[in-house]
Amino acid sequence: MKVAVMQPYLFPYIGYWQLINAVEKFVILDDVNYIKKGFINRNRFLINGAEHIFTVPLEKASQNKRIMDMKLNFPPEERKKLVQSIEYAYKKAPFFNEVMPILEKIICFKEDRLTEYICNSIRGISDYLGIGTALYRSSEIDKDTGLKGQERILSLCQKLEADTYINPSGGRALYNHRDFTDKGINLCFLDVKSENISYIQYNRSEFVPMLSIIDVLMFNDTTQIERFLQEYELND
Repeated sequence: MKVAVMQPYLFPYIGYWQLINAVEKFVILDDVNYIKKGFINRNRFLINGAEHIFTVPLEKASQNKRIMDMKLNFPPEERKKLVQSIEYAYKKAPFFNEVMPILEKIICFKEDRLTEYICNSIRGISDYLGIGTALYRSSEIDKDTGLKGQERILSLCQKLEADTYINPSGGRALYNHRDFTDKGINLCFLDVKSENISYIQYNRSEFVPMLSIIDVLMFNDTTQIERFLQEYELND
């Protein structure tokens, strides 16, 4: 049983979706502290060929609060403005007509809890891409809440009967292979083959990588995105 654990991110880049697609069980880590100026509630897309950061505003955002306790401060008129910004940015993109109704439904979803709002977005895009990975919230898994870092991850893996834990490549310094092996769990890291993930973004001569999945969806059909989802290596 392959398991991955990640904080919730809104419309994350393709590597996040590779991780979801690579496992059978994906845990949304929402009982840890919120990080300001990260990508939990914001991301990037292109407007007129230039990078633009969009943010879903939160109510009293604080790094002293857990993600699961955060609420949106995102009234309907502001949600509509974000929809309009995406429409303006991508109205001439080849897959706008297929993708925009999905994004509008996600953005206008009537939910103020940050975790559930993002979980709904992950479910919606997963359905569109045909990703059948089971989603869990760490806050709903019975465990020792005093555990931190690697010990918390090991506990989640054991609860979900994992024999393999996959983490993004940036976390190599956080985990010890022997500690996982001692629990009967194979630890590996997902390295994105970013050089194999590029496409035409209107008339830009230079590809802009690492943008929100919104950009990928607008310029690629599901068959091409399925290929992108396989552009990675699992390494020690």
